[in-house]
Amino acid sequence: METSQRDEQQRAAEQRRRELLEAADRVVLRDGPGASMNAIAAEAGITKPILYRHFGDKGGLYRALAVRHTDALLSGLRAALDAPAGRRERVEATLDSYLAAIEARPQVYRFLMHPDEGRPGDPGFDVGRHSAPLLRRMGEELALVITERVDLGPDGDELARAWGHGIVGMMHAAGDWWLRERPCPRGRLVRHLADLLWGRLAVSGERADGPGF
Repeated sequence: METSQRDEQQRAAEQRRRELLEAADRVVLRDGPGASMNAIAAEAGITKPILYRHFGDKGGLYRALAVRHTDALLSGLRAALDAPAGRRERVEATLDSYLAAIEARPQVYRFLMHPDEGRPGDPGFDVGRHSAPLLRRMGEELALVITERVDLGPDGDELARAWGHGIVGMMHAAGDWWLRERPCPRGRLVRHLADLLWGRLAVSGERADGPGF
């Protein structure tokens, strides 16, 4: 087979995969964690065996969607970090970019972070197995961004990775709580989290009515 023909077939396969992922996105936006392979196949106008041929199983489809959405999220975080503003403003913009993304597409967020809510007892599809690699990737990517933009001295790589994973963990836990309970406006949560990153905990006084922290 000539190289040009192989290239054309590869481009066609990649285009078809993108179309299937777009169909999956539409179903996830509608059904959240309950999105099924049957519904996605129907949305794409194909049979489920063809969908399995492209992704293997729901776990394979999940991983493909996770890469797609994580790429978009990281692009937004990088843009916020690179905005022409002061450091505090860029930190707040980065936090807001993450929270705005999960607020805009809560069903996608729940599909990625809480897939077990949709199909309880589904063997081999537990939340930890699938969401942990996504969070690790975000932590490593954020560590790289920090390394590129902040001079942290001789132990910079180690510190950047600790901060990257720590910030991602904070954003994930706080964002998960906020999306479920909506205890305050998004902007207020952004300020609260930025205060924590900005060292407010270290400079705050001890409460007079309780033990020290």
